[in-house]
Amino acid sequence: MNRLREALKGCAERGEKAMGLFLTSGFPDPESTLPILQAIDAAGADFIELGMPFSDPLAEGLPIQRSSERALRQGTRMRDTLATAEAFRSSSTKPLLVMGYINPIHRYGIRSFCRDAINAGIDGLIIADLPLEEVGILGEEAADAGLDLVQLIAPNTPDDRIRAIDEKTTAFVYAVSVTGLTGSGLGSVEAVEAYLERARRLVRKNPLLVGFGIRTHDDATRLSTHTDGYIVGTALIKAVECIWDRQDLDETSRLDAIGRFVKDLKFGPSPSGA
Repeated sequence: MNRLREALKGCAERGEKAMGLFLTSGFPDPESTLPILQAIDAAGADFIELGMPFSDPLAEGLPIQRSSERALRQGTRMRDTLATAEAFRSSSTKPLLVMGYINPIHRYGIRSFCRDAINAGIDGLIIADLPLEEVGILGEEAADAGLDLVQLIAPNTPDDRIRAIDEKTTAFVYAVSVTGLTGSGLGSVEAVEAYLERARRLVRKNPLLVGFGIRTHDDATRLSTHTDGYIVGTALIKAVECIWDRQDLDETSRLDAIGRFVKDLKFGPSPSGA
């Protein structure tokens, strides 16, 4: 069992909801990604998703689009993302996935990518535009390398397809909360909860985690009622963007502010604001 599956199992045994956090590689700048990952780790993330910057991130709303554009503009490439993962792994055992799109992986070379990803200490892949029917060689190479390959479901995913995805995915099933982009509003919370309750009945092999639209501890608590955990991306990206662009803060203060944001997501705001 790898780090990711061990972490999810441990959360379940402790009766805790697993919290995953997404940060784009090379954002807010190539030098700052690693210390931010380390701050997220120290503040209580149960696993981390490192985004692979891409020029056409079709599932992403504007904040994550901007983060990807900013990273690419500053020269971040796939090898930089893998190097950041390797540097993070040298000081942490926290599970680390990479999330992104299939085009850059094809360009890198699927076998080479899977080999280099596992050597960098990456535990799994989430590829947003890779449907179940097209997993093919990436699924084979990922399995051979020892990488988990997480599949996504959405509110409009039929029951039979959810069951098939649960059967084929490894580590966990990623339940997208809305049929929209990252950062989208949740719309009818009742409808989202009904969808997650349905998914909970159908997903039996793997843990079920929910993402998209979670901005606060209250959002996370409510939406993870029927899941084993939750994933936050856009809210963290927006927080990092706001904090890192403040000229009145030094790096230590910025990292402390990001750590407080992460702790508030997981445990709720501290009454003292500390």
